[in-house]
Amino acid sequence: MTINEADTRKLFEEFVVPTYSRYNVVLARGQGSRVWDEAGKKYLDFGAGIAVSTLGHAHPRMIEALDRQARQLIHTSNLYYTRPQGELARKLVEIVGAEGKIFFSNSGAEANEAVIKLARKFGNECSAPLKNGSPRFEILTFDRSFHGRTMAGISATAQEKVKQGFTPLLAGFKHVPLNDLRAVEKAITAESVAILIEPIQGEGGIHSASNEFLLGLRRLCDHHGLLLMLDEIQCGLGRLGNWCGWKEIVGDPLLPDTISWAKGIGGGFPLGATWIRKKPVRYLTGGAVDLCDLLKPGTHGTTYGGTPLACATSLAVLETIEQEGLLQNARDQGDYAKRQLSTLPGIKEVRGMGLLLGIELGEEFAALGGEGQTPSHVIVVRLMQNGLLSVPAGPSVIRWLPPLNVSRGEIDEGLSILARTLDEMRPR
Repeated sequence: MTINEADTRKLFEEFVVPTYSRYNVVLARGQGSRVWDEAGKKYLDFGAGIAVSTLGHAHPRMIEALDRQARQLIHTSNLYYTRPQGELARKLVEIVGAEGKIFFSNSGAEANEAVIKLARKFGNECSAPLKNGSPRFEILTFDRSFHGRTMAGISATAQEKVKQGFTPLLAGFKHVPLNDLRAVEKAITAESVAILIEPIQGEGGIHSASNEFLLGLRRLCDHHGLLLMLDEIQCGLGRLGNWCGWKEIVGDPLLPDTISWAKGIGGGFPLGATWIRKKPVRYLTGGAVDLCDLLKPGTHGTTYGGTPLACATSLAVLETIEQEGLLQNARDQGDYAKRQLSTLPGIKEVRGMGLLLGIELGEEFAALGGEGQTPSHVIVVRLMQNGLLSVPAGPSVIRWLPPLNVSRGEIDEGLSILARTLDEMRPR
């Protein structure tokens, strides 16, 4: 049976809620760093499902893990123990290098929902109340941040475009400038209970927190009794060339209180996870509890989070990253790509680390915008037509998020397509 791309698009028009502005391509299969559409056209995939396809497409280790576990046990509820969930939790705690425990969910939004609820629980039960007896509840987040599409996620996100049409938002979030420690200190009040930050902002244009800023946030949190919560959904688990994104920026001296993961954790299989530090906190009513044990039975949960199938697949992904040296590959290929990108005419700046790169277009491309289209969107569409998939990050930034096993030859191919496309689109 021959599949017609127009028929596939018609199915979406008739039956799929239009929450995405989809590009005019119908993808059918993938292998490694490449995908093919239904018409047979081949693309180099430097979007990787928005930093999800850690090992590219159809990696044999993932296929083997999925097949083996699917033949044994796909799902149980979290009313029971399963070995893959326990082993993956241990692996993630080892990756952090500090004592803690893991809550499993299905997505980045859910991973962040868990830390937001934890902060509220901490403010209700373990943090000195306000003078009127109300609990502390306010979470500080940062300009251009993105923390998911739930009501709590969009309330935490400091981008007005995601909030439009959804008021009233969840109360208790305050947005402050990134890398401005004085502004953060000024924003902390008696109501504050936590700080939530992406070490490198992905959707906001690939802007990195500085070493000094992250260390300063830890000091402020310790001084004021706040939780420091890291959103590493896009920058964690190898994308920066380190298991922990913040360690690539700061090193080991910083220890957060929570970390949110998703995207690349399952290599394309849906999974989210939240690490919570083993750190004694005191109940207001007396007695102590570790922070990682504060969410008791009945306070949070999920039907699908941490299924045997998801956890077995994630273990295979993480083990492959280790065994194939992909942390070093991400660092090496990212450094090379960043150097080469910086030499291309029409590129104003290249930001990011490892294989999370933001390519800011020069002013000469500003005229490409208009009629609801940003310059980055217009360039991304032309790149797609020329055989390279990438992702916008703001009006003038193109994101490169190749698989962690991308080769030097594929980086060179991507550079060539980008250079040719910029030359085609440059105003004459």
